[in-house]
Amino acid sequence: MTVAAVGILTATGTGTAVAEEGPDVSSWQHPGGSGINWFAVRGAGHRFAMVKATEGLNYINPFFVQDSLLMRAAGVARGTYHFARPGLLPEAQAAFYSAIVLGQNGPLDLPPVLDLEDSGGLPAPALIDWTHRYLNTVQALTGRVPIIYTGVNFWKTAMANSDQFTRYPLWIADYRGNDDPEVPGGWPAWTFWQYTDSGSIPGIPGATDINVYSGAQGDLARFANMPSTGSAGSS
Repeated sequence: MTVAAVGILTATGTGTAVAEEGPDVSSWQHPGGSGINWFAVRGAGHRFAMVKATEGLNYINPFFVQDSLLMRAAGVARGTYHFARPGLLPEAQAAFYSAIVLGQNGPLDLPPVLDLEDSGGLPAPALIDWTHRYLNTVQALTGRVPIIYTGVNFWKTAMANSDQFTRYPLWIADYRGNDDPEVPGGWPAWTFWQYTDSGSIPGIPGATDINVYSGAQGDLARFANMPSTGSAGSS
């Protein structure tokens, strides 16, 4: 499935336009240690991408720095995410992530992302509290309102479909092939939608997740701190 195929449209100041697409990557997109050609990714029209930074309290994606530097050189806006392990302290994970991500307020930086898809065995009230504590700490350390990544079923079950997080932009995973994803938790809109985990993008070896930006946070260039002129790889 492609964005063009399902006809996703977003509102703009002059009408509607096909929404922006971008991949998200981790070490899985580096089979055998191979690199990603970020100039090819940008040349295929992808102006943003998400890259896994950290997990828990001791895992750093071994390709994170390499991808971060090459993304910036190619003019691809960078989102970075932390894979949550709620069995461990949220404040410590937030500090670990924030120390690794090389800043979140420079040119071509999207806000920080919490990847929440593991409950760590916590019941919903405890997981909701854990999530508040993590997000508050990351916002204090980075100065930006974080994005929440999650799945529809996970949020409705592990988080008891909580509506306490609607001030955070939502990045939702929903692969059912609909024209729009289901939006749980009382969010008024989704910001990013991961609509496939088996996409193909020039420059990325093998299959990759692909996401679409809805425009819910306004112009992508502003949301991603894109320089208005002179950015590398711009078209």
